Amino acid sequence: MSTPDLNLLITLNALLAEGSVAGAARRLGLSPSAMSRALARLRAAMGDPLLVRAGRGLVPTPRALALRERIGPLLSEAEAALRPARQLDLRSLQRTFTLRTSDGFVENFGPGLIERAARDAPGARFRFALKADKDNAPLRDGSVDLDTGVVGAAAGPELRVRLLFRDRFIGVAREGHPLLDGEISAERYAAARHVCMSRRGQERGPIDEALKALGLRRNAATLVGGFTAALALARATDLVASVPERHTGSLRDGLRSFALPVEVPGLSISMIWHPRQDADPAHQWLRGCVKAACDERLAACGLEDGPGD
Repeated sequence: MSTPDLNLLITLNALLAEGSVAGAARRLGLSPSAMSRALARLRAAMGDPLLVRAGRGLVPTPRALALRERIGPLLSEAEAALRPARQLDLRSLQRTFTLRTSDGFVENFGPGLIERAARDAPGARFRFALKADKDNAPLRDGSVDLDTGVVGAAAGPELRVRLLFRDRFIGVAREGHPLLDGEISAERYAAARHVCMSRRGQERGPIDEALKALGLRRNAATLVGGFTAALALARATDLVASVPERHTGSLRDGLRSFALPVEVPGLSISMIWHPRQDADPAHQWLRGCVKAACDERLAACGLEDGPGD
């Protein structure tokens, strides 16, 4: 046969176990005539009589005897492949997960994630890949297990998304910065020297649009590719940085925070994955681990967020 009927393996296993057509028929809930037809198909497919008459019974041929020890384990393995995945044993899990995140996410939430994994699944390892763009191809081709960030309009409709936390932009400056002396108006804020952040090198963003509506323009003195770099410069200079409040958490040590004097849309930070990973127990654990690490870190900083479902 060009395309073998694998159901015949079940028939062959029953025939070899019972040693009779009638017994195999009862075992599989078939009529004796249906089992006889199946045996005829097996003989034609394999080019061997398989079972031959000896007195009132049937005895296996050498080919059948050689197959008898192989058929049972083969069927057991096939049946196991068709069952739902077994409950995950975290202690024996050996897997490297690739997460595409920003540097601020790694520095703020990475330690908690690694600590939780070391406690629950010591064989799990993480590879953090820098998120340089919003290209979803790495999720589709499996080179990235989980993405974090703001879900863009270009995200594929098939991708799965779960909210991690909501965020808002705040301003930060070093202790003793002149901007912190007195009320921080939109005019004083715009006139200060700013370090701006853009992974794609764009000099204008939501804050600039909000200032533009008031007839103001931010004094952008420096442009960097990540919030960690922006915070480092604000800590060591008179530059003012504007960063997500929850996303940067403890990274703002040594800096004073203040509410922006303009209305800027909030952020929703989510984790994104491909639906092929939905039912994978190890990936389910990963998603729960990332969510718990974020929740614990935000609670420790006094920045609890609402449910992330």
